[in-house]
Amino acid sequence: MTWPDYLVLFVAILGIAVYGIWRSRKNRDLGTYLKGAGDTNWLVIGLSVMATQASAITFLSTPGQGYEGGLGFVQNYFGAPFALILIAAVFLPIYRRLKVYTAYEYLGNRFDAKTRLLGAGLFLFHRGLGAGITIYAPAIVLSTVMGWRLDFTIIGSGLVATAYTVSGGSDAVTHTQKYQLAVIFAGMAAAFAVLISKLPANVSTHDVLTLSGGFKKLQAVDFSVNFGKRYTFWSGMIGGLFLALSYFGADQSQVQRYISGASLRESRMGLMFNAICKIPMQFFILLLGCYLFVFYQFAKPPILFNETAWNRALATASGSRLTELERRFEAAHTEKSAAIAHWLDASHRADASAVATFRSQAGAANEREEQARKDASKAIKDAGIKSTNDADYVFIRFILRELPHGLIGLLMAAFFAAALSSKAAELNALSSTTTIDFYRHIVKRDDAHYYKASRLFTVFWGLVAIGFALFANLSENLIQAANIIGSIFYGVILGMFLAAFFFKSIKGTAIFCGAIVAQLVVFVCYFRLGETVGYLWFNVIGCVLCLILAGGLQMSLNRRTGVTV
Repeated sequence: MTWPDYLVLFVAILGIAVYGIWRSRKNRDLGTYLKGAGDTNWLVIGLSVMATQASAITFLSTPGQGYEGGLGFVQNYFGAPFALILIAAVFLPIYRRLKVYTAYEYLGNRFDAKTRLLGAGLFLFHRGLGAGITIYAPAIVLSTVMGWRLDFTIIGSGLVATAYTVSGGSDAVTHTQKYQLAVIFAGMAAAFAVLISKLPANVSTHDVLTLSGGFKKLQAVDFSVNFGKRYTFWSGMIGGLFLALSYFGADQSQVQRYISGASLRESRMGLMFNAICKIPMQFFILLLGCYLFVFYQFAKPPILFNETAWNRALATASGSRLTELERRFEAAHTEKSAAIAHWLDASHRADASAVATFRSQAGAANEREEQARKDASKAIKDAGIKSTNDADYVFIRFILRELPHGLIGLLMAAFFAAALSSKAAELNALSSTTTIDFYRHIVKRDDAHYYKASRLFTVFWGLVAIGFALFANLSENLIQAANIIGSIFYGVILGMFLAAFFFKSIKGTAIFCGAIVAQLVVFVCYFRLGETVGYLWFNVIGCVLCLILAGGLQMSLNRRTGVTV
């Protein structure tokens, strides 16, 4: 990066943060600080909900997911539109009617204090981890490729987000997110345009799709009934529905975004905006990854995109092994490039027989190339070099190597804006839940005291997230790691809310005990079956098990006490 890049980066990030502080400078009461002024229109709500969900992980890691696995990951979101419709119809009216600060207040009203604390506690635990990943994910990638110290990158981004969240609360988060998204989408659109322009002049859009399809990158929907596959139509429609219901309907970081609407209609329209836009947004980010894959069929790719880790490993005892693997990789890539050229030529001539022959040759060379990559990743790991999944570095390497200066700074600003956006929303939600669902029940004071306490809790959770990020180590692709952590907890939390909404016979003790047992079972299932069961199904398992256990226990308690329902 050069000085124009740093100028664009720091002006964009600091400008947005300063605007957030200025915009919410008059927010000095508890209600406004935690919920906003209550005058937010539907578009701001929609953008805020989108920005909270679409963290830097989405824009850094998802193109790499598309590069590596194609469009199939989009199935993860198939259930989201239906979930948002249900939330707008059922969850939202109840939250607004009760005028709650947090979703877990409703659990207290419907059941009892211990159930409220359990729901809030599960949220605090998993969202606290998530806030750490929100910082760690972009920081480790950016620090690695740009040569920055990882701890400084983590601390710097964490403190900026904490500062304007502490200052302005919910309004600061909501009103900065629209500008953060503007920076993000501008940067992504510019990167896509440059990527297309970098393709060879004789390669058409049809050729891009031909190659992507030939290497099985365009299989967006898989109707197979295979619980071991992470992404199928059924896991997305069912598991994704449960995941989205819990995330958008029972996760305070999202609930806090849309209960601040000027009216029920404005909040509903904000949710419907996301129901319409969510899948197309993810599709085009994955499609960007497919274009990156095609680009690197013509441009020489590295054996590993994490160049820093590669160079460090070369200096270890594994250096000679890595050099040999690189030679294997380059030989396979040269053979694949030649086969691709013949494949496209045959395609232009409509020679089906030649297309099949050269596509087969390209596929065989690609398998050898990928095997060399896998062996290199293992060798680096054996050498003790810390790194996340190599796919996370695909997009950032393209940006730094192929984009003009100034535009590089815009993309860096986009990633940091996405990180700050999600981080601020998470801190705001963690602070609200700690203050309302725990602290206010222990310390009986006035709202002015709780306002000050909520600001202190924002600082506390900001430091917790920074501390977790400093010691985190992830081997999963980052976008998948975030969804896996959510799937472990979201099912049980959703079960508690569904029991509250639809099963009036279930009381507090039954749902409390059922939720605890269900969560323990999910933990066991994940650690025992995590490699054989797609993680989206844990949302279904946790929710259904929670409801069955709570219902069964309630029937047992009713028989013991002679109560009939």
